[in-house]
Amino acid sequence: MELKAGARLKSVACETQVIVVRAPQGDVEVTCGGAVMVPVDADAPGAALDASAADGTQLGKRYADEDLGLEILCTKGGDGSLSVGDVVLDVKGAKPLPASD
Repeated sequence: MELKAGARLKSVACETQVIVVRAPQGDVEVTCGGAVMVPVDADAPGAALDASAADGTQLGKRYADEDLGLEILCTKGGDGSLSVGDVVLDVKGAKPLPASD
């Protein structure tokens, strides 16, 4: 699926919902809990949560793959972990504030 900034996706394996903040060029398959994520307004059959992809997502955290150019904001946490292909998306760290000497 080709992602665009602002696209809302949901997991079919758990309660996770996300918004795409930054999308790469071309087709990208974002998965959560081992199942492909679908648009939030799509009717999709549920899927079982894959135990190897069940590290969980946290509400309000940004998940990113800098090499790919993908950044996702979690709007509803769940039991599945986010990934693209075989690469698990890491929580994006906060930017350090400048020194106020």
